[in-house]
Amino acid sequence: MKIGELSERTGIPTRMLRYYEEQGLVTSTRSANGYRSYDEADVERATRARGLVQSGLTTRLAKVVLDVELACADGTPPVCSRELGAMLATELAALNDRLACLTRSRDSVARFLALTRNDDLVDAAPPA
Repeated sequence: MKIGELSERTGIPTRMLRYYEEQGLVTSTRSANGYRSYDEADVERATRARGLVQSGLTTRLAKVVLDVELACADGTPPVCSRELGAMLATELAALNDRLACLTRSRDSVARFLALTRNDDLVDAAPPA
């Protein structure tokens, strides 16, 4: 598939897909006329890359996570230096902090909706 179709299927703008390719998060093959071509696996990888970057990981660390996931899927045991492990542990702590903050915010909004008798506007009942 061409970059436009990948963009359409993932919701990621073509400019961002080119950046992801530049950073090594996704790869393409080039046809004789220079057009990028992607395969079905790139839909999932691009979507996964966007999620990792949106969650706060740098593109460098997102690439590491994607490459480890790919290696594990192929049955290759992952390799991680102590330095990289420390960087990933720092990112994990930051992700946990953001999740805790999001959870508190979600719960506050849900309580407000319930107190104002507007909780029927919520699709699913929030956790207590």
